[in-house]
This record gives sequence, C-alpha cells and structure tokens, in this order.
Amino acid sequence: MPGAPMQGSPDDPSTLSRRKVDHLELCRDEAVEARHRTTLLDQVQLLHDSLPELDVDAIDLSTTLLGRRLDVPFMISGMTGGAEQAREVNRVLAAVANDRGMAFGVGSQRAMMRDPELAATYAVRDVAPDVLLLGNIGGVQAAQSSTAQLRELVDAIGADGLCVHLNPGQEIVQGRGHGDRDFRGVKDAIARLVDDLGVPVIVKETGCGLGPRTLDRLVDAGVRTVDVSGLGGTTWVGVESLRGEGIAQTVGDILWDWGVPTAASVAWAADRGLDVIASGGLRTGLDAARALALGARVASAALPWLRAAMTGGRDAAEQVADTFADTLRAVMLLTGSADLAALRAAPRVLGPDLTRWIAAGANR
Repeated sequence: MPGAPMQGSPDDPSTLSRRKVDHLELCRDEAVEARHRTTLLDQVQLLHDSLPELDVDAIDLSTTLLGRRLDVPFMISGMTGGAEQAREVNRVLAAVANDRGMAFGVGSQRAMMRDPELAATYAVRDVAPDVLLLGNIGGVQAAQSSTAQLRELVDAIGADGLCVHLNPGQEIVQGRGHGDRDFRGVKDAIARLVDDLGVPVIVKETGCGLGPRTLDRLVDAGVRTVDVSGLGGTTWVGVESLRGEGIAQTVGDILWDWGVPTAASVAWAADRGLDVIASGGLRTGLDAARALALGARVASAALPWLRAAMTGGRDAAEQVADTFADTLRAVMLLTGSADLAALRAAPRVLGPDLTRWIAAGANR
C-alpha cells in the first residue's frame, strides 16, 4: 500500500470525498450524457409477434450472475460511496435491489481504502442481506495493492465479488496532479486477482466501453465476466470536464463523446463467450431487452437510479425498478419470448451502423 497521501492530493480522503459529492450533484443536476453519439441500441429492432401464445404473467425474467439467481436481469451499477451523501443513496438503492431480486454494486472503494472510517458509506448488508453485492476498485489501485488488501475491502462490506474498473478516459482528462497518469501493470493485477482473490472478479469500464483488443486481453487474463459500460449514457469524461478548469476542462469537452457504443461492446463481449453485464445509457426496459437480445446476461444502469433516489427516495427508485421490469416483460410478450433464452434467439434486424461496428470488432 502506498504511503499516506498528502492533503489535497488525489488520494487525500477529504479530496476523494469532495470529488464524490461533486459527482453526485453533477449527475443529479447537469446534462452529463453523451451529446452527439448513442449507445446504438436503437439499431436493434426486435420483430413484433402478433400471435405470441404466452401468458404474460408466466414469462420468466430470471437469470444467473456469478452463480447466483436473480429474479430479474437487472443490476444497479456501482456509482458512489466515500461521502455521507453517498451513504444514503447506497442504502436506498441496495434495499430496492434486495427486494426486487436484482444485483447491486457500490462505487469505488478507493476512499475507504485511504480512510477506513468511510466504510460506513458503503455498508448496505443490514438493509440488503440477500442482494448480490459487488465491491469496486480502480485498476490502477488494484495494481498498487496486494491481493490481501483488496480482499479486506471485499470482506469489509460483505461483498460477493469485486469489480475492477477501467477508467483511463476519466482519469486522463483531469490533468496533471489530479487523475491517475500511469496505467501500467493493470492487466497483470487483474490476472493475479482472478487467480488469488477468492471471490469473482468483474472488469468494468466507466462509460467508454470495452473494445475488441481490451476484451481479448481480459480473456487472456482469465476474466469471465465484464460490465461493458459503453458510450451513450453518462460520460465520466464529461463529468470531469464539468469539474475541471483551464486546459483539462477543454480536453474533456473535446473528448466528451469518446468511446465504444454500448451495443457494439455487448456484441463483441458475448461473441468471446464472456458473461456480459450491459451498461452505458440503458434508460428503459426496451433498452434492456435489446441488450439482452445481443447476448447480455444482465442489464445495468446507474443514472436513472441515482436521480430517483436523490430526488424521490425509495418510492421513486422502486418505480424505476418496476417500470424496467414491466417494460421488459411486455417486450418479451411482443416477441414471443417465454424466457431470456428465447429473447436472445428472437428475430431481429440490426441497423447499418451497428452492423459495421460488430464486423469491425470481429475482424480484430
């Protein structure tokens, strides 16, 4: 573990906590999604079936993730922690995920690593005893830490697995003295954790998507589950641009829409035999259905849940969950899909842009 960080440095606990609050408030209040590019999920057109021969109430939405059964194929993505405001968001959303049979992830535990007293902002087991819970640490921090130290992070919150997030886009636009600059050793750290951590390791992006070269490297490292977090939803490059100033802000604005569209990342990852969590701009149950049809095992989102929890509390978050599930169930009826396996096999038409992206990844 690196030595104690200097006050005001990127690893200083007070700096990390302030950053987490900034992230929450910006995502709640500002336009933080992609401006000119999309997820390409709109280019997955599922064919209507006027004679489905199904009972809508008998449609099976269940799936498995990391060997655990989920009642619905949804996950609330890891987004926050490390500040008191984050604590309440995590607890509200974890409780909803627990009650609805979904998975739940906390945000980066980097702040907790630096200040153990911040562990309470990630603690949700008392309100979500049965939820599939995922911890979270950055790839750079994983490379800088021992396996034992990272297992302590997992055990401290009772997590069932650890997400290692890849966010070079988000870090690099923060400028010198703020974001991470050296990304060497991350792949080896991931391979080490896959072998030695003792709980499942999930590798996730943070809004820029996973390209074919990255996916091939992750397969080589022994990774079995990825969260693609593709382009089209919240752009953390953009969020850091809103936080920044001077040249860093300008660079972030130029790269606001940088990344691989969600739909392409899902298709590439599924084609490589990975278990796929589809995230990045999924805003409705129809988006979820399209991602699941492309081969995702679980559909995930963060921004809709965050805004619901911060503006309307648990009731609003439950409404998001139920709207997602009811829409997915309706789409499955209208495609004649009795379960998710049938949805993955349902007839569809792919648009030309997505077709070109998929072909480009298959040829790498």
